[in-house]
Amino acid sequence: MDWCASALEAGEGAHATVVLTEWNEFRGLDLKALKQKMQGNVLVDLRNVYSAEMVRDAGFEYTSIGR
Repeated sequence: MDWCASALEAGEGAHATVVLTEWNEFRGLDLKALKQKMQGNVLVDLRNVYSAEMVRDAGFEYTSIGR
């Protein structure tokens, strides 16, 4: 297991990001910066933290639960 200092660091080189928490760090995450650090473009939001429009505008394929 690897520990990271930030959400952006955790996304570095990732093919997909799955949001499992509503922590403020994730609510305020710069999605365009995250996308630039990732290899892939998939974001799965299991807490409905983001609006679909905002995530798609940042260049992600977006999936959420319960909407």
